[in-house]
Amino acid sequence: MSAFHVPEISCGHCTSAIEQEVGQVPGVDKVVADVDTKMVKVSGTTSDQAIVAAIAEAGFAVAF
Repeated sequence: MSAFHVPEISCGHCTSAIEQEVGQVPGVDKVVADVDTKMVKVSGTTSDQAIVAAIAEAGFAVAF
């Protein structure tokens, strides 16, 4: 499982948008975005770069 810090997550709409976008990436088995921890946890066989790109497509930035 990979975890990504996304400080801009502030509401349920944010989590839904991220989960929907990342969930479409081939190789992603499960994605959970948490508004309290501002973390996105992803399990599957895809690359971190593809996940970061999907989070960006949803309108959010990953903090490194």
